[in-house]
Amino acid sequence: MPNLAINGGKKLTGQIVNQSSKNSAVAILCASLLVRGKTVLSKVPQIEEVNRILELLTSLGVKIEKLGPGKISLDTSVNLKLDSIDRHASEVTRSSLLLLGALASHKVNYKLYKSGGCRLGERTVRPHLYALEKFGVSVVSKQEFYEVKNNPLRAAEIVMYESGDTPTENAIMAAVLAPGKTIIRMASANYMVQDLCYFLREAGAKIQGVGSTTLEVEGVKQLKQNVNYSIMPDPIAAMTFLSVAIATRSHLTVKNCPLDFLDLELYKLEKMGQKFEVKPEKHERFRMASIEVWPSKLKALPDKIYGRPFPGLNLDNLPLFVPILAKARGRTLVHDWAYENRSVYYLEMQKLGVKITLLDLHRAWVEGPTVFKANEVVCPPALRPAVNILIGMLAAKGKSILRNTYVIDRGYENLYEVLNKAGADIKLI
Repeated sequence: MPNLAINGGKKLTGQIVNQSSKNSAVAILCASLLVRGKTVLSKVPQIEEVNRILELLTSLGVKIEKLGPGKISLDTSVNLKLDSIDRHASEVTRSSLLLLGALASHKVNYKLYKSGGCRLGERTVRPHLYALEKFGVSVVSKQEFYEVKNNPLRAAEIVMYESGDTPTENAIMAAVLAPGKTIIRMASANYMVQDLCYFLREAGAKIQGVGSTTLEVEGVKQLKQNVNYSIMPDPIAAMTFLSVAIATRSHLTVKNCPLDFLDLELYKLEKMGQKFEVKPEKHERFRMASIEVWPSKLKALPDKIYGRPFPGLNLDNLPLFVPILAKARGRTLVHDWAYENRSVYYLEMQKLGVKITLLDLHRAWVEGPTVFKANEVVCPPALRPAVNILIGMLAAKGKSILRNTYVIDRGYENLYEVLNKAGADIKLI
């Protein structure tokens, strides 16, 4: 496991260019299995989570060629080898569940090993299974794997058991090649779902209602055999850089920020007294902007802050408010209702001097203003709480040690190099 030495307390300056979306990339990489030809993807983030998905696709027989930084060609015209799925890659990333929808049109039986990812308590797979069974996909849960039987696809009317991102993506991937009209209600409309829909429409799928909670999908016989697509920028990474800038009281600009998925986050920051300027940028599908922030005196939010499905404050952006709230005068309740134990990991910030009181598994008080303190900490086994520790260490004067950072590397591309170029002092040890 990689470890970091952080010499904190430094102001960051200049510009940071936001990375491409992790969650969009893993879904679209899996969806390339629907193309049955060649897919060329650009702006693919070079991160560990993507590497695991590429290992899964390679084990299935997909021919993958790296054409340059962030550009990948996938030839899926091969006969897939479903009896040789990479077990390790499947077990360490929950994104492997996306193969259920991506492979639904293949009339085969196979085993998919149960997956890991962030340890966030109970994360049910029932929304995936309830949706897919409507299309004729049978999934039986065994101790170490799922036993999958794909029957001829049929269109369906579905109410999502939960408005989850990956369950919705699985339903969409099954629907695009199912004969007839499928209606998906209570669908997630989050950024990665929209990006997947735009990719599939580029490939010839007929999807209406993108960006809403009701999708209509008219099944087609096959998709195009050649598709080119560019992955969207990541709103969670953008929020991460904003959190770094605010916690370190830096004057910093973050470019390529998808505003459609940051509007409420920015409004909350405005009400806290954060000074920033939004400058529009061009993008073919989404509202994009650079966001310039200045050191500001912050006050606590008078109301609790919580995440929710889009449109709303993103569930993955909620943890990134913890370092910000720690710099604000006053006390704010953070209600992380969606995961059973993510709030528990917030307590690791106490080791850096943050006043956090855990009320239960979902709610915590954060009280500031905090003077962050250097310390040695092991990353908690969850991506956003782990990067919070890094943010706090960047804000703390003195030398900190952050251990077992693989969980951060799953979701961020060249994060330490990017931050160092802006003035941070982070070294691998």
